[in-house]
Amino acid sequence: MARPNRRLARYAPYVDGPDPLAPPVDLAEALDAIGADVMAGASPERAMREFLRRGGRDRTGLDELARRVAERRRELTREHRLDGTLQEVKELLDRAVLAERKQLARDVDMDEGDRALAQLQLDQLPASPAAAVQELGGYDWRSGEARREFEKIKDLLGREALDQRFAGMKQALENASDADRAALRAMLADLNALLDARREGRDTPEQFDDFMAKHGEHFPERPGTLDELLDALAARAAAAQRMRNSMTQEQRDELDALAQQAFGSSDLMDALGRLDESLRSLRPGEDWGGSERMDGPNGLGLGDGTGVFQDLADLDALAEQLAQSYQGSRLDDVDLDALARQLGADAAVDARTLQRLERALRDSGTLRRGSDGQLALTPKAMRQLGKAVLRSVAETMSGRQGGHEVRRSGAAGEPSGATRAWAYGDTEPWDVTRTITNALTRRASGGPRTDGRVEILVDDVEVQETEARTQACVALLVDTSFSMAMEGRWVPMKRTALALHTLVTTRFRGDDLQLIGFGRSAEVMAIEQLVGLDEKWEKGTNLHHALLLANRHFRKHPRAQPVLLVVTDGEPTSHLERDGEVFFDYPPHPLTIALAVRELDGATRLGARTTFFRLGDDPGLARLVDAMARRAGGTVVTPEADDLGAAVIGSYLGSRRNGAFGGWGRDEEW
Repeated sequence: MARPNRRLARYAPYVDGPDPLAPPVDLAEALDAIGADVMAGASPERAMREFLRRGGRDRTGLDELARRVAERRRELTREHRLDGTLQEVKELLDRAVLAERKQLARDVDMDEGDRALAQLQLDQLPASPAAAVQELGGYDWRSGEARREFEKIKDLLGREALDQRFAGMKQALENASDADRAALRAMLADLNALLDARREGRDTPEQFDDFMAKHGEHFPERPGTLDELLDALAARAAAAQRMRNSMTQEQRDELDALAQQAFGSSDLMDALGRLDESLRSLRPGEDWGGSERMDGPNGLGLGDGTGVFQDLADLDALAEQLAQSYQGSRLDDVDLDALARQLGADAAVDARTLQRLERALRDSGTLRRGSDGQLALTPKAMRQLGKAVLRSVAETMSGRQGGHEVRRSGAAGEPSGATRAWAYGDTEPWDVTRTITNALTRRASGGPRTDGRVEILVDDVEVQETEARTQACVALLVDTSFSMAMEGRWVPMKRTALALHTLVTTRFRGDDLQLIGFGRSAEVMAIEQLVGLDEKWEKGTNLHHALLLANRHFRKHPRAQPVLLVVTDGEPTSHLERDGEVFFDYPPHPLTIALAVRELDGATRLGARTTFFRLGDDPGLARLVDAMARRAGGTVVTPEADDLGAAVIGSYLGSRRNGAFGGWGRDEEW
């Protein structure tokens, strides 16, 4: 009977491109945070980087990763010191001398004069380990154990010297034979010859291939080219040099003297010195001059210490990558392999998630690069941000006013010609053409199929939008003077404008909204301009100029109902003169007030329904606004800054619901 063919399954991390099982990144939270920072005055580029630094509710940010990198670096410098090899040599030397003394005491047949001479020689050994090793180089050991311990010193020095240049050599050469050492000498000779050929410009790929064929077992990372080999060797050699630079002069002198005893001769150190010289010449950009202060409790050998200095170099590079402070920086620059080595796999996962989020923000149509090279919010992002702001305003209104529904247009009105996706609670008629087209498009793109029938899913349904029969010509005037910024009203003002703009452009497309910002002077602003407007610290509240622009807007739409909404926290203190110059005076000049009232009268004659939204408790502003509202037959609303958006939207919706643009009652608190 044939045995079943069982295939063994092997599991490993997914490395071929993006992880297909990774959860999708949540752009909504990122967009909300970026939008809030933009409205507070940050550029989109800076706002995106700030969000990536802070992270989200369930996402580690760059700041936390950078903190862990810095903490890891502090641990390495605080935990170690650099005399590990010297201490190990001293321990081997002490064991050898102790074993020899014991042998001298036990050897009863030994001539007393020879015993006394040997004991005297041991008693008078120098305190310096290097000098003691050199003096005992010709000593005639009586104890076999003592001789073996002493020979370990030479073997240790050779293995440590090699481990500094080739990681793992200390362990690989433990109990190595003479043939193993001979193979290493041959490898070093061939390596130096190969580097000499590169320095002289006569190296060939065939030379490198021949070298790797003969000595590849000494390079487990398997470099594919000579340049890759040089990069790895130079990084290790530079770390070894930084470790040496960090030692005291006494420690360097001791190690230099001991190194001449490596494997019993100076040949190894001569070959390594030649290697270091070539690497310095071929890779001068490596950090050969750095140093660290390390005075912790744990001594490091030469090889392990070099590894620590490589770790420190990794951490310094990661700190720079995570800081994202250099020109053209991207999160794709972060070395995930180095991050995993230093902080563990979880940190690499966090960084990879941030990389995916940054790419998604750049590639999803949320941010775009403008002609000036700076990132900007796209219209798609503005719509998403506006919907989020409008949703927040709706929640406020629902809680405080019994449920204004800002999502739906008036079902009893006339079709506006626009459609939208059906949502629970909609009573508008279906747009059959759009609905069937969506179903056919989904089917053609590989969606669920049925036998010759068109299956309509909920996501396919679109309804006809309707609008109230009365069209409005709306002017929202927002104060952009320095007091708005000083009193913390800047962001609420922007959120209000964005919420109203979103509502009008998505639900009341028959209305025509114009946004006018007025500080020392006034100007008509696109929503992108207003949302990205930096705080202005100039004095002046030019209501006259703003009303002049609003009246111009009203005259362009003679058949629409004019609606004037004014948001301000200060008395008019500037006006536009005949020559176009701006006049400013405080307290308000009578002419400034008169010109503002004249333009308000003009709006009233055009039929404008006026609502003032007075912020703050300035009694002078309160008297003036009340008088102007009475003169125009308008109303005054006095909301808190956080409720400004709900007040403006509520006034606009209340006007539409009642069929007359009257808004809230006079002097109504929100």
